[in-house]
Order: sequence, then C-alpha cells, then structure tokens
Amino acid sequence: MPRFTDLRTRDVRFPTSRELDGSDAMNPEPDYSAAYVVIGTDAGDGLEGHGFAFTTGRGNDIQTEAIRALNPWIAGRDVDDVLTHLGDIGRELQRDSQLRWLGPEKGVIHMAVSAVLNALWDLRAKREGKPLWKVLSDMTPDEIVDIVDFRHISDALSADEALSILQAARPTRGEREARLLEQGYPAYTTTPGWLGYSDEKLARLSREAVADGFDLIKLKVGGSLEDDVRRMGVAREAVGEDVKIAIDANQRWDVPEAVWWVNKLGEYHPYWIEEPTSPDDVLGHAVVRRDVAPIKVATGEHAQNRVIFKQLLQAQAIDVVQIDACRVGGVNENVAIVLLAAKFGVPVCPHAGGVGLCELVRHLSMFDYVAVSGSWEDRRIEYVDHLHEHFLDPALVEGGRYVTPTMPGYSSQMREESLARYAYPEGAAWADENAAQEASH
Repeated sequence: MPRFTDLRTRDVRFPTSRELDGSDAMNPEPDYSAAYVVIGTDAGDGLEGHGFAFTTGRGNDIQTEAIRALNPWIAGRDVDDVLTHLGDIGRELQRDSQLRWLGPEKGVIHMAVSAVLNALWDLRAKREGKPLWKVLSDMTPDEIVDIVDFRHISDALSADEALSILQAARPTRGEREARLLEQGYPAYTTTPGWLGYSDEKLARLSREAVADGFDLIKLKVGGSLEDDVRRMGVAREAVGEDVKIAIDANQRWDVPEAVWWVNKLGEYHPYWIEEPTSPDDVLGHAVVRRDVAPIKVATGEHAQNRVIFKQLLQAQAIDVVQIDACRVGGVNENVAIVLLAAKFGVPVCPHAGGVGLCELVRHLSMFDYVAVSGSWEDRRIEYVDHLHEHFLDPALVEGGRYVTPTMPGYSSQMREESLARYAYPEGAAWADENAAQEASH
C-alpha cells in the first residue's frame, strides 16, 4: 500500500523584468515566478506529482511557505485512496476550519491548495499513462460531478444540472477527441502587446503573429490614454481590419473611467476589454458591459473562487470567462467553473500569460471541448511565447492552434536544471542578475 512521503517546495523566479516581458499597467516590471511543489511517494515507480502557484516575483517566498504548510494533510496518506477520491481531498482542504480562517477559499492559502491539488492530478495522470485532459475526458459524468464542490454555487448550478450537461456531451466525445488530436485547439497571443514594448517592437511582433496564424492578438492598456490610442493605431495598421484585437487593463480603472477609456478606443474596434476594473466588483463589470457594448467584457484570471464566477454569470456581467489554472482551487474548482460557464452559455477563454500557465490550462480547455461544452466556437487559449523551454512537456502552437499534448501528466513538471538555475536567491541565474546590476551601478 504506497503512501505519500513528503511535499517538497522551491522558490523559482525568472528575471523577466529585464526585457519588460509581462509588463502591464498594474505590473510594470514583473519577474515571472513559480512557488513550486513536488509530491513524492514510496511506491517505487519513480513517479512524482508536480505543481506550482504563479506569482510575479516578490512574495513568491510567502506563497512557497503556504504550500509547504500543507504537508501534514498529504504526507503518510494512502496514495491510491487519495488519487481515487480527489474530489474528497479538495473539499477537505478547502473546508478545513482553521485553513478557512486564512481565506476562506481565496488568497495565498487557496493558491497553495491549488498547487497541491494540481500536483496530485499530475501524479494521477502519470500513473494512468495519460495527459490530464484525457484523464478528465475519460471519466464518467458521475465521476466528474464528484470532483466539484457545489457548496455556495448550487443556486446557479446543481449537481443534477451538471450531470445533464456532461451526459449530453458524452455520446460524441470520441468524435471531438479525434478532431482535437488532429487539429489542436484555437489560440490567441499576447506576445506583441506588453506595455513596456516600443511601437516598433509592437508592430513587428503583431505582423509576425498574423503570419504565424493567429487571428486574435491582445494589447495591454491603461498606462495613458494618449499612448493607448497611438499603440492601438500601430497594431491595427500592422494586422489590418480582419484580425481581432483584444485589450487588457489588468484592473487599472474605476468603473466610470473604464467605460470612458474603452469607448475612446472604440474606433479601433477592440474585440474585448479584459479586467476593466476590480476582479471582485461583479456589479461594476455589469455596468461596464452595458456601457461599452458591443465590445465584449472578459475577466477571471484574478477571480478568487467559483462564487465570483457564479455571480459574474448570474449578473450577466461578462461575455468571456477567463479561468486560470493556478488561481482558484486547482483542477477541481476549474471544472466547476467550466460547468458554470456551460450552464450559462458563455465561452471559456483561459488566461495563460505567466510561467507554466500555457502548459496547464490547455488541458482544461481541451477537457471542456471534449466532455463539457462540445464547442470551440468563440473560444481560444491565450498564448505567450515565454519560458516554455523550462518544461518537460512544453506548450506548442502551430498555425495559431495549440498542439494537443499526449505526454502523461498535467504538463507541470519543470526541468531539474531550470529549477536549480532559477532557484531564488541562490540559483546561478540570480547570481548573474545581481552581478549585472552591480556592474551597471
């Protein structure tokens, strides 16, 4: 009877602020980081579960410590029992009376739970010899429903309703799986649009994105209106009128300012405005959606749990649901949000800007396509061409579509040499960074 032995963590950071990769109105100089966890067993098969929480630098040590604090809930437990009942372990972690006082179901602790649950799903998928999207898609509707914690969302989505959605999609799963393996999944790219890039770099990368097959690109906005108008003009000229341009304010504005600013950019026909205001402001999003139509409203990467998504959908506050693989309670809660979106008929277009997020979230969208919504119409997964080389199963995009992963696991395992080089603060990359900064002074 194999048991879990330990839960090991590492503070891993990449100096992306050097080139302003990832820069936006609220995060001008981010260092993409992973509070990384490895869950080991005594099974003797060499398999481990890998997961992480994504941050943007400072505070990654705090997130790492929060993950390490969950070791008593994992170490010593029966591996087969836990992996067979991941819905139960998710509810146990999220409902623990003392952990909940640090949330409940939000913030650093909730993201720590996400990292651990994602690592457990990674281990389960490896043991089954399948990529995670296939593990989820092969489960029966009853098994999928058991993953979900319906507490606080049953007024919007009952277990019976979720079961009906899954049962309706089941007879044609095989057809969509074959199509997915052959064609991949639609993508869009944010690579051209970081706020710190020059106009010349923006134009060049926008043209390259279209040449690479993307029909939707995204620009960061919210620094200054004058700059945004100019940059939107540069991008529109570079890509032409047939390519969609989404814009992303990263929570920069108050509600009236969001409405005013987005409408000022309306002549360039933005496809959606992402995170126009606080991620907790459900009613504010509803006002923005009403007053900027027909421009769509998208949000979700900083929504803290399924309850916020429930309210956004109930209030008709968004046109696009943006899940994040590491923000809410891991695979379990993201399955709940995908089912909520299906109930309300709103497309899911995941956030995937940070380190490892492209690798993970493609599994969730592909599961949605095969086993839940059955559609990829008006759906795309974000793609950013950064840091994929550090993963054993890196995200690949060809012709503007994600290549469907086939390697067993959740694609969350980083290369050992990368973990060592970018460990903070002792890794060689950070020694080089510190030396470069001293030399510049």
